[in-house]
Amino acid sequence: MFDDQNEDLEDLYENAPCGYLSLRPDGRIAKVNQTLCKWIGRSPEDVLGKRLRDLLNIAGSIFYETHFAPLLRMQGFFDEVALDLVKGDGTVLHVLANAAERRDEAGNVLFTRLTILRATERRRYERDLVDAQEAAREAQRGLAEANAALSADMAEQMAERVVERETAVLREQFIAVLGHDLRNPLAALAAGRTILAQTHDDLKSVRVLRLMGESVTRMNGLIDNLMDFARGRLGGGIGIQRTAGERIEPTLAQVVNELQTAHPDRHIEMRFSLSQPIDVDHARIAQMFSNLLGNAITHGAEDQPIVVEAAVDDGRFVLAIANAGEPIPQLAMDQLFQPFYRGDVRPSMQGLGLGLYIASQIAEAHGGRLGVKSDAEETRFTFQMPLEPTVTQTDGK
Repeated sequence: MFDDQNEDLEDLYENAPCGYLSLRPDGRIAKVNQTLCKWIGRSPEDVLGKRLRDLLNIAGSIFYETHFAPLLRMQGFFDEVALDLVKGDGTVLHVLANAAERRDEAGNVLFTRLTILRATERRRYERDLVDAQEAAREAQRGLAEANAALSADMAEQMAERVVERETAVLREQFIAVLGHDLRNPLAALAAGRTILAQTHDDLKSVRVLRLMGESVTRMNGLIDNLMDFARGRLGGGIGIQRTAGERIEPTLAQVVNELQTAHPDRHIEMRFSLSQPIDVDHARIAQMFSNLLGNAITHGAEDQPIVVEAAVDDGRFVLAIANAGEPIPQLAMDQLFQPFYRGDVRPSMQGLGLGLYIASQIAEAHGGRLGVKSDAEETRFTFQMPLEPTVTQTDGK
């Protein structure tokens, strides 16, 4: 006969038939049960102190940042969310997660509880993917049979053209989904929030509308970065349109002014030494410069100035951003310009880790390069771009 007085609640928590996670207000894991640790092949010590997204694969991390985290902040819970946890051996565990926040009377988050259940629904997706791959191979075999009568060179050329056309169509469709299917509903949300803000001024509504506005702004930035990432990886690189004969100082100064306004407590010094226009894509250079300067503001010492230098040196345009603070570890330096790499950042720093990758792609699109040096004295990001030689016409004498 079952004796409920002898039931061990701690054992019930640790060895429940589902996983349990508890998150602190800063998003880090404060408690995890043995069941979940066994499922993912990690020790509690390896899990505690990490963020939930640190346990997810790249696709799951993107979806969590753009959808589920804002949903949790808005309504305080989510149910039956499909996530992919990365196990200790690198394989993926497909799970369903339920989450609920616990708040105090002032509305501040005390902690967030998650219940994790193993899921098998993803297996159907994998079977569909295998079937689709087999259908693609069958189509390729049919194409080979149809071209059997042609010469080997002609058949190879035709196959390459088919693949190129299909790849181009897929690339354009993917970028269109990012640019159209994501932006349109986001614009509708922003418009609806604006309308509600005009008619609701109670404290709770103001707080919810402010959170909505922050989420819309953040998702817009994520979509911009993802579209640039898609163009860089799928579209043959980030495209640029250079403007000839236009001074670059106003472009750089505008970026400095915008970030200075957003961070009035930080001191930014501008040291420009330019005697000629620089032929660049001003919008893209402003995007690259904004990413680098924002990175310096985020990671630099708050009591030391950030120095921005722009000059022409030995036939090259050189733009440098330097800040004091802790040096970047060598392990992080080796991966700094890789997509989705964020390093060890504070919980308040949010994003997908695409800023420095996109900045490096913009530098390459201009025929230049982006480098970094970091030591105990300063961290300096430097963009160098060769200038086009000036062509002078002679009379031939």
